[in-house]
Amino acid sequence: MNRKKEVPYCFGKLENVFPLAEDGLRHTPESCMPCLYKTECLRTAVSSADGLIVHEEKVDRAYAAGAIGFLERWSRRKSLYRKKKGGKKPE
Repeated sequence: MNRKKEVPYCFGKLENVFPLAEDGLRHTPESCMPCLYKTECLRTAVSSADGLIVHEEKVDRAYAAGAIGFLERWSRRKSLYRKKKGGKKPE
């Protein structure tokens, strides 16, 4: 028998399980901590099409911190844009 695993309603929804906080970073809410599906849920959320937003934020923070240069930021953002436009999942 091929039954689907029953998961919470919020499973894999980026803004529910990994919302942007006032400090400009994403944090997992306390209500997610006891959940059995927390790790799988976060992976699903970040690897979804909405997860590309998280990757863009990460590139922008690295550029602002001086960890990457302008050309690398441009290249990564262009790659993310192509994935977003093509509907592909992030790496």
